[in-house]
Amino acid sequence: MTAVHHTLLGATPGTTHQLISLHYGTPGAGPKAMIQASLHADEVPGMLVAHHLRRRLDALQAAGRVRGEVVLVPAANPVGLGQWLLRGFQGRFDLASGENFNRHYADLTEAVAAAVQGRLGADSRANVALVRAALREAVAALPADSTLQSLRKTLFGLAVDADIVLDLHCDGEALLHFYTTPGCWPQAELLARCIGARAVLLAERSGGDPFDEACSMLWPQLAQRLGLDLPQACLAVTIELRGEADVQHALAAQDAAGILQFLARRGVLDLPEPAAGEAAGDLPPACRPTPLAGSIPLVAPVGGMVVFAQEPGAQVHAGDLLAELIDPLTGTVTPVTAPVDGLFFARDNRRFAVAGMSLGKVAGSQALRSGPLLSA
Repeated sequence: MTAVHHTLLGATPGTTHQLISLHYGTPGAGPKAMIQASLHADEVPGMLVAHHLRRRLDALQAAGRVRGEVVLVPAANPVGLGQWLLRGFQGRFDLASGENFNRHYADLTEAVAAAVQGRLGADSRANVALVRAALREAVAALPADSTLQSLRKTLFGLAVDADIVLDLHCDGEALLHFYTTPGCWPQAELLARCIGARAVLLAERSGGDPFDEACSMLWPQLAQRLGLDLPQACLAVTIELRGEADVQHALAAQDAAGILQFLARRGVLDLPEPAAGEAAGDLPPACRPTPLAGSIPLVAPVGGMVVFAQEPGAQVHAGDLLAELIDPLTGTVTPVTAPVDGLFFARDNRRFAVAGMSLGKVAGSQALRSGPLLSA
């Protein structure tokens, strides 16, 4: 394993941050996977999964079982890790700009289209190689005028030429679920089976330009822009590893094993028996994906104490009671009901709400929302 220290742009004299990436295998020897943990720095489960992945990957590398290349970023946000304010951890938003750390990644479609125009032919593998070379150049040309831009550029550079990008996050309290695009789902179906995802949310564009879509959406956009048949050469997924408090070795080891099994089935790793010899049919069936536009938030109409009536994982019908909001001054109880039929897959971990706050999400089968689909 090779550890690479990436020094980010310092905001003021005498201050620096370092991003550390761990590199396994040989670039170009086989498929490349990039896995990063806790881009939202206060979402700790991903870091523990990365800890377990590191131990397993160290052993696989020592045994000569890394067939491709794996880039592991065990803590993807050194800036957010240092943002403690009044005894509270602020790892989701950059305090300097107010921006979400997982938004505003560059759309490189036009830059890459200009670089490869007239150079692509009938050889699909050669076309993918040309596009990836242009992607590396386009990322290198991105500005980095702030610490946040420097972080985005560095992470993007590690992922932009990968076959597989896994961005490890978590929700407040939730089932294991993930977000990806419809074009990625044929490849992601195996991932869902390997890690035991309980829900999968699909969207062409979710809004806000998150990290995973910046990596995956270029391929169909470039194909449309150039009028060519390009493969979906990057499978990128945002995996929500249950809830913020699910920081347990047993869960992390289970999740790491599922990810490694997926990488083995994609030819990145050669796992020891019996995992490497298992047939795909030995895995449980994947959950049925639903549109991200069908994931309907529960919005608190008033403030008050939050008492949930259902646990994540409940199949609910429109109108079912999911929570009560209790005014501690008047004793008024306001019910919050399911907006649609579907899976109650995530809820907030705070137990006092302000009016307008999202309390949870129900994954329905009908695309009912439009515009930006992700939370702030």
